[in-house]
Amino acid sequence: MTAQPVLIGPVPLLYVQSISMTEGYQIQRISDSRFSQAIAPTRKAIAVEATLLGPERLVLKKSLEALALSSRLLVATAARTLAVTGIPVVCGLTISLDMQITDLRFSQSVQKRDALDVSISLEHVPRSNTTALIGEIADLALAAGTAIVGGPAAPSAVPAVPSVPL
Repeated sequence: MTAQPVLIGPVPLLYVQSISMTEGYQIQRISDSRFSQAIAPTRKAIAVEATLLGPERLVLKKSLEALALSSRLLVATAARTLAVTGIPVVCGLTISLDMQITDLRFSQSVQKRDALDVSISLEHVPRSNTTALIGEIADLALAAGTAIVGGPAAPSAVPAVPSVPL
């Protein structure tokens, strides 16, 4: 079984260590009542921790930096679809359109000279009601497809390590 890449715009991240999504909701008190209800999502954020490996790691780094530095106008000249939808994030957790990179951190260590660790924070920045609706439909389709095709996740193999008696 091969792992599917996480796509941040056109950039494939093949070695993702973790991905998390946070959603916030606006709570409104129902008039003349003691009850409240969630009326609208107010915030969606995605955090990705990944490793960039191999000779293309610096190209992937520059691609992520270009996405992060791009304003809406610059993105419009670079890619027409991003002018309408923002940066799409496609992974097993969600399909989210209209995302913008808010924080990008790279690190390298002596132990991993041929790799870069990257932390990416993205925030939902809606461009239009149409793209918000398309994104929600795509996310629902992902959930429905996973429920139909999926099953329980295969357990990770943990290698047996011989123990040394003390």
